[in-house]
Amino acid sequence: MSAVSSDAGANLATGYAALKSGQWLAARDTFQQALDADGDLPEASFGLALALWWLGDMQAAIEHMEQAYVAFRRRPDPAPAAACALRIGFHYRAHLADTSAASGWLALASRLIEDHRIAPLRGELLLMKAYHAGDPVAGERLAREALEIGRTSGNRDLLLCALSVVGTSLVDCGRIEAGLPLLDEAMAGCLGGEAEHLDTVVFTCCNTLVCCVRCAEFERASQWVRGADRFTERHECPLFHAQCRAIDGRILVACGDWGGAEAALKTAIGLSQDVPAYRAEALAALAGLRVAQGRLEEAGRLVDGIEDHHVAAPVVARIHLRQGNVSLAALTAERHLDALGENRLESAPLIEVLGETALARREHRVADARGAALLALGARLGCTLVVAQGDRLLGCARAASDAGAAQQHLDRALAEFARLGMRYDAARTRRAIAESLRDDKPDVAEREARAALAIFADLGAAADADETVALLRHLGVKAAPPARRALATLTRREQEIVALVAAGLSNPEIAQRLFVSRKTVEHHVARVLAKLGLRSRAEMAAEAVRLGSG
Repeated sequence: MSAVSSDAGANLATGYAALKSGQWLAARDTFQQALDADGDLPEASFGLALALWWLGDMQAAIEHMEQAYVAFRRRPDPAPAAACALRIGFHYRAHLADTSAASGWLALASRLIEDHRIAPLRGELLLMKAYHAGDPVAGERLAREALEIGRTSGNRDLLLCALSVVGTSLVDCGRIEAGLPLLDEAMAGCLGGEAEHLDTVVFTCCNTLVCCVRCAEFERASQWVRGADRFTERHECPLFHAQCRAIDGRILVACGDWGGAEAALKTAIGLSQDVPAYRAEALAALAGLRVAQGRLEEAGRLVDGIEDHHVAAPVVARIHLRQGNVSLAALTAERHLDALGENRLESAPLIEVLGETALARREHRVADARGAALLALGARLGCTLVVAQGDRLLGCARAASDAGAAQQHLDRALAEFARLGMRYDAARTRRAIAESLRDDKPDVAEREARAALAIFADLGAAADADETVALLRHLGVKAAPPARRALATLTRREQEIVALVAAGLSNPEIAQRLFVSRKTVEHHVARVLAKLGLRSRAEMAAEAVRLGSG
């Protein structure tokens, strides 16, 4: 550090102490004061960037961090500039989804560290190279090198971060049973207070939660989400809270709490306006929920502008498929699968959609091949969810040619979806069983179709319910599309909200009437809309009158 005035030095010390204790506003104001007094003070710019990141202002954080890098580069010691470049590269990849800029900043940091032999930053460089690596095998190797440096140097933050990246790489390689315990270990250490820096907790939590959802470890993910929530209650961080809510929303969609999922995902979207990576994940998840609800126009609007993002590709393809644009659905899935490769967990939804497009074209051999590919991928990666998806696709593909084999695949898929608590997928599988048995065993087919219809009606999956009603009618069963869930299925508080909305009260008025916050009212309204399959407060009021008078 170059010579600074005593006042500036005091401000810097105070600001970094505030960062360490999680006092983001105090840190921001202190660093700003230091910059106001001495505009060319990169330590203050860097500290201000950190505070702004914690406060959720990503764009301003990046700007100040880049300003700090430029000022650091004018100094003879290159280490601070290299550390700055490492962090900038991470933000571009993790938060802004800008892989080109991320690669450039990582290259700058690497050149500085290697050319000037900055040994203290070698572990951090290896960690970031592992994090940026597109190949999980290479990522594991690099992360293990960083892990060893963390162990030998006593750098607990480096050790915990590297442990989480090793675990993530193992999961991505299909060694799920080996990877998840390492992620658990890193999480326990972080949330147990071993980390010196609070952003170590955020980095490790994000890696862990994403991996858990990716391989359908929903219970494990929910437990760690609760731990992460306790952390954010102590140390407010809108961006971290946004990702936790997005993860929570994806879990709730899978497990059938669609009202809770909608509230969580809308919160994530609202908190991640300036963070494209997080926003795309939340928008894609909410769009997926809309597809399941049969609300395709809304789903299309949600993915408008993020169609080329890898997390949105399966949803975009499924929207096309549900709209009858089979060729476009296949083209979308094939394009992204070619870019991603077929040997990763993220590939499974795309392979499944391609199998479903083949079924829509009655290309049963192609669908069979896609189902076999899913089955092999799930077995190789140790992911029972992907195995279940493969079994279901194989069952549907073989229903016409080998009823016995089809039944075995579908029964295995149903058992696994039920074990995972995935009610919607279990219902879809029951309907597939009913379809396969409707000619040979109509009594069994009717039983499975009725069970599927009950779940679809309960969830608010309107399009699936209509298709199941059509199947029951084919079986000679008098069936009608189920009415929306009755108000009696709502909680007492939700029923109060509906009544007050029907009476014409606004959210602030309802909050005042019930002595709760406006945010709480908004949360309840979102849950009720999702539960009843409604689009607006006006529809909610109309439904309340209709059901109340019926």
